[in-house]
Amino acid sequence: MEDFNTYIANMEKSVISSIIFDPSGFDDISDQLQVGDFLYPAHRHIFDICKELHTQNLPITPDFIASRLVGKRSVSQEEFTQILSVSPIANIEAFIKEIKNASIKRELAKLANMMREKSFDTTLTSESILDEIEQKVFEISSTKSTQTDFLTSREIIELTLENIKILKERGNNILTGLATGFEDLDRMTTGFNKGELIIIGARPSMGKTAFFLNMIQTILNKNQGVAVFSLEMPSTHLMLRMLSASTSIPLQDLRIGRLDDVQMERLSVATDTMTTKPLYIDDGSSLTILQLRSKLRKLKSQDPNLEIAVIDYLQLMSGGNESKGAIGKERHSVIQEISRGLKTLARELNIPIIALSQLNRVVETRDDKRPMLSDLRESGSIEQDADVILFLYRDDVYRKRADKDKIAKLKRDGKENEAKKLEKEMYEQDKQNKIEPAEIIVAKNRNGEIGTIRIQFNKPYTRFEERIRNDEKDYTPTNTKLDSADSPTIQIVQL
Repeated sequence: MEDFNTYIANMEKSVISSIIFDPSGFDDISDQLQVGDFLYPAHRHIFDICKELHTQNLPITPDFIASRLVGKRSVSQEEFTQILSVSPIANIEAFIKEIKNASIKRELAKLANMMREKSFDTTLTSESILDEIEQKVFEISSTKSTQTDFLTSREIIELTLENIKILKERGNNILTGLATGFEDLDRMTTGFNKGELIIIGARPSMGKTAFFLNMIQTILNKNQGVAVFSLEMPSTHLMLRMLSASTSIPLQDLRIGRLDDVQMERLSVATDTMTTKPLYIDDGSSLTILQLRSKLRKLKSQDPNLEIAVIDYLQLMSGGNESKGAIGKERHSVIQEISRGLKTLARELNIPIIALSQLNRVVETRDDKRPMLSDLRESGSIEQDADVILFLYRDDVYRKRADKDKIAKLKRDGKENEAKKLEKEMYEQDKQNKIEPAEIIVAKNRNGEIGTIRIQFNKPYTRFEERIRNDEKDYTPTNTKLDSADSPTIQIVQL
């Protein structure tokens, strides 16, 4: 260990000497090394003085450094003289990497000692220890290098033209990302693209879970890997919904096992197919950004074909260990941490991440209950971080709710016959109308248009489907009335 420390000490002296005798490269060095990366206190102090001089636009020279060292006991005259006696080096990058590598190893050694001490602390739970370890590991890994590699305009142009060339060769294929299974949504967004954060928001019972399951089925059909973090629903319940949608067997029949021979055969074929698909579901009831990052990085290394991740849903996630239960933090600060973390993770892993989101109850108070961006819970940070925000809307959900409220009122008023009559009408109507109109509202689209896409919801199979079109026109301006059944499928708002 002593030999290694001497080796690192010599590295540190060489780097500091190079800074003093050629300070022109200090910006690049200070981007990669921090004061705490130096092993010896004297070296840390001199490097800190160099940073201070540079910040104040003062020359980094032996005289200026010596003047700052007057009266400082942390650096002896002998130590400073030794540094000045070391010749500057040409290959400074290699020395910087060695110093940084040694610094990270020291931090990991400290972490190992901390783990040992805490493992014997009976007042701590294993979960809290794991959370703290993940936080520390994340902090260490995030400081590996702060160097920013700029691209020149020439390099950016070359990359841009190369992308355009690739897209041109694709012909009429509008997709640059993953297909959603909804042609009009793909047309507006060009699919879900790498590095994007996509938010799907809706009030309860609108079908957020069914909607994302429909989309990932399309992705899985192309054998593209999908990771799902289901914080609200067990994995077996999700699979039942997917099987119902793919086999056209009513979900209720699957739940109670009421299947005939033909349905059993369809189910057997569907399950055989599904077992070959790269679908990964984590249905743990708690999840932090650090845990999500750790799990996705591990999964990505195991299956490089992982193409997308889904979180159901965002508000059930928690922040770091210190923010559980929003203790010491307002909830909006925790959501800000989560949404920023999701966007950062999408870029880091180079995959799209979908996060489902609840909406505020204020939606229910409006005459027009179609969601708006302001309806997102703790919406500021979510709206800012998301690349695409989709809202689901089904008018029939509110119609049924209004009818149920009306029945309840009739019963309270003693009008049992009228209540039973309305209940029967609702039952017959629900029995006949198995297909309900639905809307995908594209409220934000960082790289494209916004507007409304008309689809339909197949209730027995909890399946969203494309609407059968009665005309060839896809787009209409926002001031066009959309009351007709033959109206266009998409309403577009030009940005």
